[in-house]
Order: sequence, then C-alpha cells, then structure tokens
Amino acid sequence: MFQVLKTEGAARRGEFTCAHGTVQTPVFMNVGTQGAIKGALSAEDLKNIGCQVELSNTYHLHLRPGDQVVRDMGGLHRFMTWDGPILTDSGGFQVFSLSSLRKIKEEGVYFASHLDGRKIFMGPEESMQIQSNLGSDICMAFDECIENPAPYEYVKRSIDRTYRWLVRCKEENARLNALPTTVNPQQMLWGINQGGTYADLRIEHMKRIADLDLPGYAIGGLAVGEPTQVMYDIIDAVEPHMPKEKTRYLMGVGTPSNIIEAVARGVDFFDCVMPARNARHAKLFTWSGSRNLKNARYERDDRPIDEECDCPVCRRYSRAYIRHLFKAEEMLAMRLSVMHNLYFYNKLTQRIREALDEGTFGIFRAKYSELLGQKAEE
Repeated sequence: MFQVLKTEGAARRGEFTCAHGTVQTPVFMNVGTQGAIKGALSAEDLKNIGCQVELSNTYHLHLRPGDQVVRDMGGLHRFMTWDGPILTDSGGFQVFSLSSLRKIKEEGVYFASHLDGRKIFMGPEESMQIQSNLGSDICMAFDECIENPAPYEYVKRSIDRTYRWLVRCKEENARLNALPTTVNPQQMLWGINQGGTYADLRIEHMKRIADLDLPGYAIGGLAVGEPTQVMYDIIDAVEPHMPKEKTRYLMGVGTPSNIIEAVARGVDFFDCVMPARNARHAKLFTWSGSRNLKNARYERDDRPIDEECDCPVCRRYSRAYIRHLFKAEEMLAMRLSVMHNLYFYNKLTQRIREALDEGTFGIFRAKYSELLGQKAEE
C-alpha cells in the first residue's frame, strides 16, 4: 500500500497504491467538498492540472444529495466521473466548524443541519457507513477536531473518546468491507492524531492509535488558529512516533511554505481549501510569490499570471484579461484562477518529489520556503 522510495533528512519520497491507482508522494489532494471543486472545475479539468487525489466530505455529501443516492449511482467515482483515488473526510471537522450546531456525546455527535436545521446524528459507525456508501479509497476516522487553545483536561478527555471512536471505526470498516454489496471493499481506514497544542497528549495519543496498525495516519486539529511555529513544533513532536512504513497526512494544511516545511518534517499527504478559496478572490500563487489580480497595476498587463508557469491558463490568458473578468464579475474569472492555483499546488508537490529524487530538497526548501510566502515583486 505504501513504500518509502527515498529520504532526505526526515523528508520522504514515496508511493501509495489503492484500488483506483498509484499516488506519488508527497502529494496535495484537491478538495471537492461536495463532489466538485468550487470554481467550476470538472473531473476532466483535474486530470489536466495534474491532480492525483480528490477529496470530498462525508457530512456534506450525507446531507446533499445523500450518501444512499451516491451509492445507488455507483459510488462517488462513477457519480462525479473521477477514476483516480478519492479520500473522504469523516465529518469530524464539522464537529469543530459547526460548534454552535452540535452536541458531543459518547455515542457520537448530534447536529442541526446547517442547510435546514433538521437533526442529524453521526457516530463512528454512521461515518463509516456513509463513507462506505460513497466508496472512497481512503476513509478517515470519526474524531473531534479540538479548538486551539483548549483546556488541558478537556483535550485529554477528548482524545480518550476519539481513541474509543477509532476502535469502533476500525471494527465497522472491517465489517462493511466484508459485505458482498460494498461499493469499494478495498476501502482503507486512516486514524487521526489529536491532542490540541499539548505535545505530551499528542505523543500519548499517537502511540495508542499506532498500536491499532491502520494503513495510514493523519495529524488533525492544526492550522485552526494556533501560530505556525506551534504547528511545526507539534509535527516535530509527533513524527518520531508515527509508523515509518505508513502514510502520514497533515489535514487542512496549508500555504506553499507550510507544505514545504511539513515535507521537511516527514509528511506525505496534504489538503487545503485555501488555494481555491484565495483564487476565487483573485489571490494567485506564483513562483515569485503571491499577487492579487484586482490590483490596478494589472489593468494593461499582457503577461500571464506567472511567467514561470505552464498551466493551461498561463499559456493563454493575460493578467489584464483575468482582472477584467473579476471586475466584470464574470464566472470565468474564478474558474481560470482556481485552475491556476490548483495547478500551482500540484506542480509544487511534483517539484518537491523531483528534488527528493535528485537529493536536492534542502536546496529547494532554502530557495522557496520563505519566497512563496511573500508578495511577488513587480
């Protein structure tokens, strides 16, 4: 399922195989929360911009169109016509993001739907059942994403419950995979490390979930308000206790610099809504830093978004034209910008892989980690 091909320090160059293909790592997963990329990108577009893994959300697809509908349509791969690997988040992040609409109990979480207010219950078994109906290749464990900062004793109780939920997830995932009517009987369950910003709780929880011998592990509950250096410190604390032969996924992270720094700390998988969200507001990433195309300086600029980029957008359209589209509130502005930013992220991880292959990741990190976090000079 996963093989480390090469290392440079803690950074790893690997290969992950699942029912719908082989993924080269480190990899950035393109987020299609409701089975689609916000910004009007299709499954065909994802192929054209180098996407390896698509990520969708259990909670949102359960509400609309309904996971049973997706199952009846042949599973999420067939429904959205994407034939590559898919990872589904468990709904655990909504325990954090919808805090005003939920109540946590030992059995699971009671939600009021953010769409129409109807009551919803989701526990470990329900999350596994929904994800099994979706037929994703990787299903994430149901957990509580804890707010940062949170009181130590609350975090301790939370990770104990998250561990108990993980045991239940493992049992239900195994039961579902054994059923003759399961959409994807090779679905893999990955566990999630929690513990807030407390290194001792993070380490304790990681050791416990590692003993369950799952195919992969994620670090969750970061990039939710804590300083960036605190996030890096937590990764540094947890990484030595993560199984070396299993995949490592840093959930919901992040900026180009975050990805480079997390790779340097041993992470393999990434996802984040930020590059698509920023693109929809005209903030574009380039190899010399970010730029906002709504700026007046681009009104007559006939250059591409990034002169170093070979994406379908940069090969054809000018900064001036895309700026005009934003000012005219044309939908094409978002589509082209999202396509560029996701291409950039897919290319970023490709270049990281190439640097690891060549033994030059340290040089790549020194050149780009700080640069990509700055505004581009004109």
